[in-house]
Amino acid sequence: MEYYNYIKSLHLIFVVTWFAGLFYIPRLFIYHIEAWQKPSPDREILADQLKLMSKRLWYIITWPSGILCTLFAVWLLILMPQWLSQPWMHIKLLFVAFLIGYHLKCHQIFKQLQRDEVKYTSRFMRIWNEVATIILFAVVFLVILKNAFNWIYGTVGIVVLAILLMLGIRLYKRIRDKNPNA
Repeated sequence: MEYYNYIKSLHLIFVVTWFAGLFYIPRLFIYHIEAWQKPSPDREILADQLKLMSKRLWYIITWPSGILCTLFAVWLLILMPQWLSQPWMHIKLLFVAFLIGYHLKCHQIFKQLQRDEVKYTSRFMRIWNEVATIILFAVVFLVILKNAFNWIYGTVGIVVLAILLMLGIRLYKRIRDKNPNA
């Protein structure tokens, strides 16, 4: 148990870096999708640069962070097996499963864009970008509040957060439509 705090610290560091990658990769997807609306040669120059940026972010930061975060989490669960009997941990692991699914879907989108296959709109990507935010809020509140977590307030809070994020996306779209350089 003397290593517990070191393992927990490493887990948290890689949670932060994993989320950093998951927050930024959809932004790069948005820029990549919007680059395809530019005239040539801007389109190709931007697309090539965004592919390189995405590849570096994805393979140098996001994937390694996700793997290391998961390995340290498993190590923590081995050290603290009693957590697996806690209801808050079951819900947290469900959100972690959603996060892994989100990561894998981002990987699919990443691969499509690397092949110059644009299958989504920038608006969809702006909404998609907020999924990680919602998962982060849910997991942090679960971990901090544990058994004191009030499911009614927690559920309402996540729904309100999602609504606010969607309203923010709509507001940004209006601002951007009025001023394309915003």
